[in-house]
Amino acid sequence: MLKPTEEVLQNLTQPSNISVHSDDALVGKVKAAIAADDKKRKENDDEPLRRKPTLNPIPPTELPRQFEVTLWDVLHTLARATALSWRGAGRGLAEHWGALKYTQALAGGRDSFLGLTDEGHRIADHYKSLQSGELGIGFALTLAEHMLGSRFPDHSVTIVSADTALRAGWALTSRDRGEKVKYRYRPQYFAEVWRPGEPSLVIPLSCKGNHSDSATSAEQLASASAHAEAVHIGAWSETPGLLFSTQLPTDGRTMTVHALQAPGSGGHLSPAEGREPNLNAPPFQANVMPDIRPPTEGLVAPEPVRGCHVQPKDYAWFQESLAHTTAAGLMAFTGSGHATARHLTDRQGHKRFTGLEHAASMSIQDATHTLFGNEYVGTDHVFRLNGPRVEAFSGVDAEVFRLLARGDVEEYRALVHASRHVRLRLTFDKDWGGPVSVHADGSVLALRLLPGQDEEPPPGSLR
Repeated sequence: MLKPTEEVLQNLTQPSNISVHSDDALVGKVKAAIAADDKKRKENDDEPLRRKPTLNPIPPTELPRQFEVTLWDVLHTLARATALSWRGAGRGLAEHWGALKYTQALAGGRDSFLGLTDEGHRIADHYKSLQSGELGIGFALTLAEHMLGSRFPDHSVTIVSADTALRAGWALTSRDRGEKVKYRYRPQYFAEVWRPGEPSLVIPLSCKGNHSDSATSAEQLASASAHAEAVHIGAWSETPGLLFSTQLPTDGRTMTVHALQAPGSGGHLSPAEGREPNLNAPPFQANVMPDIRPPTEGLVAPEPVRGCHVQPKDYAWFQESLAHTTAAGLMAFTGSGHATARHLTDRQGHKRFTGLEHAASMSIQDATHTLFGNEYVGTDHVFRLNGPRVEAFSGVDAEVFRLLARGDVEEYRALVHASRHVRLRLTFDKDWGGPVSVHADGSVLALRLLPGQDEEPPPGSLR
């Protein structure tokens, strides 16, 4: 029997727990999975994979082994992370609505762990890799933001789509113009750790998920190690990384996020040479030579290896590209195509966002709402949830929108950094009529029964 819609909305803001696994035993299992995969690749005459040379557990002080989460916050994180993705038919602006299909996939409670519901099992039966992969992204990024916020309390932490950011400098696939990277391994996201006016620390993230067991997660982390190693920022093999595999068992066992870190002194965009970054400059499409260059030993320079290498001369440009990609993702979350496009190069998808202002076919109009006394601008999406129509609203703080729509990235970053601790909200807002999540970046995701209807649908209506 379907739950009443009001109960579903209430449950979205109820805290629950997930299990986090990160210890020396996990490192050992991943090393064994790497050895098995390397052996198989050798037997098949496949090219050996480069992986992170060292993997370590993440300390419990930075990532508690029982971690409290709220599903609506995780779905907000997933929606923001996929706003610029090219995975569906929504032409970009609709992509983030895909997170809403998981509103009833998981359930738990303050004194219990999250697990798959009947709805989650139904999705797993037909879209197993899609559900585990997307929820894996949501949980991994939620944990990464918490962990890095704990490690760098005086900084802001921003999640950036790696493919979109890298396309500002490299041709990643056959459809991209320019000399191709010719390597299918790369991280899905970057975590940018930053303060206004200072060089950023950039950490590649690889996020995977499965509906299987811990052995599968070990294999996924072995693969994730290769993905994270595909981007070097600074010195050879010194770029840190974070690897996640979210295990969502279908047999009732506890949901677990398996996580490891790759240490390294790199990733800092410190301008030891070249110019200082200007985040308000228009986005610039560079053509960086593909491949990563190992250090020279003696008189012979070793052959480069495939991947993307951000070298010191490109630090300022790369920091600008990360900032613009973040801005584009926020503007896509509002449904404003032109405001999104101004922060993207052609190869990043500028032209995809200069057509229809709201390409999401189910968005009903531009929207403005006042939540917690603040004005937010964005876009709406109406759909049925167990019968009644519900209205989803995604957007950003009106001042954030004004700044980014005119290209003032520097002022935006100063604003959200200063307010990062007071802006956060996650609650069932009675004035709005449903769950509301506000993140430190100024974005909001809210859901409610569409005003002007009773919860019970009229006779004969489609559920």
